[in-house]
Amino acid sequence: MSRRSIKLGAKEFMAETVEFETEKENWNTYVLHDGTELKLKTILAEVLRVEGEYAPNGDPLYVVNASTVVNTNAPQNLKKKA
Repeated sequence: MSRRSIKLGAKEFMAETVEFETEKENWNTYVLHDGTELKLKTILAEVLRVEGEYAPNGDPLYVVNASTVVNTNAPQNLKKKA
């Protein structure tokens, strides 16, 4: 694990990289009222544990770097005509 300085707001903290393994990356599906189906998947790239900082319930504070992949399936009446 490596340590580095990170900024959260105006403050600077030391954070430790936490290694992880991907167990599952599922799609979340949402149906919009216009009939469009959206599928979203979050892909985790990096996890950092902020040293000495904790959530109100006592859990350690984590910072994550992730990307969201979006897949859209709109009904024909909403699509641009070719």
